[in-house]
Order: sequence, then structure tokens, then C-alpha cells
Amino acid sequence: MLNVIILDDESKAIQSLEWEIKTFCPNVNIVKTFTNPLDARDFILGNSIDCIFLDIEMPQMDGFSFLDFFPKRQFSVIITTAYDQYAIQALKKQAIDYLLKPIDSDDLIKALDKIESLKSETNLKDILEDALVNINRQGSMVQKKINISCDGKIYFLEPSEILYCESDGNYCSVHLDNGQRLFITHILKSIEEKLPKEIFYRVHNSYVINLNKVREYQKNEGFVVLTNGKSIPVSRNKKGFFLDK
Repeated sequence: MLNVIILDDESKAIQSLEWEIKTFCPNVNIVKTFTNPLDARDFILGNSIDCIFLDIEMPQMDGFSFLDFFPKRQFSVIITTAYDQYAIQALKKQAIDYLLKPIDSDDLIKALDKIESLKSETNLKDILEDALVNINRQGSMVQKKINISCDGKIYFLEPSEILYCESDGNYCSVHLDNGQRLFITHILKSIEEKLPKEIFYRVHNSYVINLNKVREYQKNEGFVVLTNGKSIPVSRNKKGFFLDK
């Protein structure tokens, strides 16, 4: 069962789409309908949905501005509009489909079939990811691998492959021995918690380093140099702990 909401400033358009869905799409549950974008925004922030049917031209704000509230969406978007000039923008906003009013029932069914397939694939990916992580967690290896999600993949890394991790605000980068850089959409602390504490140490607010990759420590400048030649600052309050490590 797909849980959907409808956002359109015209009540008649909502009633028409409701009839189409209830008549031709029995596996779809219309959770709520809205004529005000801000009400719809607040509802989505507090509830889980699979899809929104979204009108473009609305007096309070257009549909694309509404989507800016959700840069990382956990729901699909089907654009519903009487105008055909927004198709390219809809693609850029990663809409699943673009339905012109009056909405054709066959087009509606096909659009919702896409959502159903996407939901099934997502559930399968989540199950597979959890299984892979659990296998790694329960493994009998002396040193377990570290799982890092990046670019739609899960990397399973040996600790020895990681040179250092670098903070970039709400994101961070993991730098590998082979020169590869993995860009992670999580804060540095979330990666630091996965790393074995006997090998890795946070020498600075912005850096966690692999202690086995340290080549030299420049006392006067307060920098550590790694085996790849990268210089990384060591905070004054971390210096003593770092040297003990």
C-alpha cells in the first residue's frame, strides 16, 4: 500500500485526482490533501509518506520552491499541472513523473507503478545493506573491516587502508592509502566512532589520523606528517595525548 498526499491550490483538481486514484488505484491510500503548501510541509516533516502529487502554479509558492524545503527527500514526487513547460525543471527536481491535467488514468497507473517498484527496490537495498553490515560486525576477523556508505555503495575498508579523515562542516572526507578520497554526507564524529581507537586518534577538531601512518612530528610547527607527505595540524591540547599514543 502506497501512502500519498495531494497538494493543489484548486479544490476541484484535488477532488478529480482523488476520484481517479480511488477508482483506478486500489493499492493507494490518500492520507491527506492540502491547498496550502506550508500545511503540507509541516505534515511531511512529522509523518512518513511514499509520494506527493504536487501542483506547480500555486499562489503562496510554486511547487518547485516547495521542494526546496526537502533537499534530501525520503518520498517520491509526481508533478500534476495544466502546463507543459515545466518538464525540464521537474526532471532537475528528480520528479518520478509529470502528469498533465486533466490526468489520464493510464498515465496515473503507470506513474504509481513506478513508485511501487522504487519502494520495493529501496526496501531490498535497505535489507541487503543491514545484512552486509551485520555480517561484517559479527565476523571472526581479528580486525574487523570498517563500513562506509558513499556514492550509493558500501565500502568495506581495512583500517590500514585509511590514512586520515577530514571534517568539512556537516560532511567529511576519508582519504585512503591509494590516493582515493571518499566524500561522506555525515559529520566527522560519526566516522570517528567506527574507527578502532587503538589505531586512530583525533589530533585536531578537523582531523582524525591513522597513527600507523605517521612518519614524523614537527614539534616547533605542531604538525604531524603522514606517509603520503600530508601535513596535519595537532591541537595544543591534543599534543600530550598524541605523543602518548
